[in-house]
Amino acid sequence: MARGSPVYSPLAANQLITLRALGLVLQLVLTFFGADAFGLSLQQSALVYIFGLELLFLGLTLKLRHALVLSAPGLFLSLLIDTLLWISWLYFSGGATNAFISLLLLPIAIAAVTLPFWAPWTLAAITTLAYSLMLYAVPAMEGGHHEHAGHMAGGSMASHYVGMWFNFLLSALVLTTSVALIARRLRQTDAELAALRESQLRQEQLIALGTASAQMSHQLATPLASLRLLLDEVAEGDTEPGLVAEMDLALTRCETSLNSLREATEAIRERKLTVVSAGQLLHLLKQQVLLLMPDVVMDISLSDEVAGARLSTDVSLLPSLLALVDNGAKASKKHGGEARVWLSARLVNEACIRLDIRDAGPGIDAQKLTALGARPVLSEQGLGMALMLSHASLERLGGELHLGNLPEGGCLASVRLPLEQSS
Repeated sequence: MARGSPVYSPLAANQLITLRALGLVLQLVLTFFGADAFGLSLQQSALVYIFGLELLFLGLTLKLRHALVLSAPGLFLSLLIDTLLWISWLYFSGGATNAFISLLLLPIAIAAVTLPFWAPWTLAAITTLAYSLMLYAVPAMEGGHHEHAGHMAGGSMASHYVGMWFNFLLSALVLTTSVALIARRLRQTDAELAALRESQLRQEQLIALGTASAQMSHQLATPLASLRLLLDEVAEGDTEPGLVAEMDLALTRCETSLNSLREATEAIRERKLTVVSAGQLLHLLKQQVLLLMPDVVMDISLSDEVAGARLSTDVSLLPSLLALVDNGAKASKKHGGEARVWLSARLVNEACIRLDIRDAGPGIDAQKLTALGARPVLSEQGLGMALMLSHASLERLGGELHLGNLPEGGCLASVRLPLEQSS
């Protein structure tokens, strides 16, 4: 859409129709009930035709109200006809002596806010010309002696009418310059913000895709390394019975990771979110652990109340939790025990759930604790990339990851996730 064009809005179209209808009602009330109170000089026969035209135009614009705001020319045409109809009513109800002549500024104000510069300037020129002609016609209409608001007469009225005309001219200039300039800047700002939001959304998608790819690549590293060792054993002539099963398990892990990457790519491209309960999420997590890490023992503590809590998430959440379980299991196993982790879930409040993953390892060095998950940190297992990727994925989903050491030993990874808010 070109800069300065009106933005389609059903609400704006309805508001214009409402203003047009209220203007017609005001004219009818002033003509038939308020003429004497406001000193209007009416030409009844001509006004009947004016009201007929206004009713016809109101009905037409009511039918075409949405189409008229789609383009600048359409909206300008409707405002121009409004202006001409107002000029006609004013002319046949007192002209420049009509106290409501300032209502001609209303179409100019609407054009200044919604249309390019040329539109309010055109309307301002037309209304100023019409006002000037009506002002020029006052002596002929009033017979050279004028009264306005019952307190001025004779020659003083001429200067009063000129003052009204000059005030109208200044108001029109303000609307066509200051107000139009402010409205144009606001429209430009809105357009820039919309472009920025689109760019940010594209960047978020690229970051999400990069994070998902890095997660899956990290998961592929272990089974590929295992396959390399197993192939070396085969090349050396080692044909142990369990060798084929180990290779099959490693290939299964590779296939699962690649399938997850394909699903993640599709979900990110379509901006797809899935609503799952906490119970379903942990069930899927346990299945993935059994499939990809069969030597890991995971104890899950989950109450019925927490199991029913619903989360809105995508495919990147499960790999993030798997990475935390894998790290915890390795820490427990390295400390001399079995590869075991403990997972518990509880509701923090009505908008948040907390998942705690605890291991029996030696804990994390205090100097590395604050940096892990935020940036790459050199450790015995690598650079802490799994934790950093998990942290990025959870943050993108509106969650948080906190790492800490337990007094009795071991490390605690706490994941906070927002719950789906019922509408």
